[in-house]
Amino acid sequence: MDRTQKEASVEELKSIFAGSGSVVMTQYSGMTVAEMTNLRIKLREVGGTFKVVRNRLAKIALQGQPGEGAADLFTGPVAVAYSEDFVSAPKVVVDYAKTNEKMIILGGFMEENVFDAAGITALSKMPSREELIGTIAARLTGQASQVVQRLMSPGQGLAGAVEAIREQAAA
Repeated sequence: MDRTQKEASVEELKSIFAGSGSVVMTQYSGMTVAEMTNLRIKLREVGGTFKVVRNRLAKIALQGQPGEGAADLFTGPVAVAYSEDFVSAPKVVVDYAKTNEKMIILGGFMEENVFDAAGITALSKMPSREELIGTIAARLTGQASQVVQRLMSPGQGLAGAVEAIREQAAA
């Protein structure tokens, strides 16, 4: 790899680190090509990517970035999994690591927050963006219907009282 390729790789890593919701660092030693391809497919389904990185170039790319504290995690054969959504990549990587003992989660970061492996596991248990939007929409819809019911109830009560008076007068 010559100097211009290294510079291009550092710039690519900078844009990955800056534009991702979360980045998970893993050791992949001993994984077969088929296993890595399977992981890449699973990540691609949720809008994520899995990329093998050079540690020195990754450390350079992190200098001055919000996740700079994660530079210590780049030791040994390291690959990063990342996605725009902050929980998609951690969910897939944690699920994959449960079934493949060769995949070791080192940690990761989300903006300036650096996590160890336990933190990434906790992050993977959070609801996804779509689930949060669905929950908020359901709550707003429920509250809107309650508001309408409360606005309508005095009118319904008044209509019921008028109907009762009309029936008394007719009898």
